[in-house]
Amino acid sequence: MDRQPVTSSSVAEVGYDVDTMTLEVAFRNGTTYQYFDVPESLYQELMSSESVGRFLNEQIKNSYRYTKV
Repeated sequence: MDRQPVTSSSVAEVGYDVDTMTLEVAFRNGTTYQYFDVPESLYQELMSSESVGRFLNEQIKNSYRYTKV
């Protein structure tokens, strides 16, 4: 999955697979997580948000299934 670098103190890169609706987040501490069944519109909101880390915490982390990669 291709990931795009983002400006964030905690998140390094974000990727999204439209076919599987999988959001992949690589953190600056070296960990990577995949979040499942994330709508593309939410991915777009994440990428355009003022704070990627805050948006991830408030809108995605406790709302979608995930796995550590």
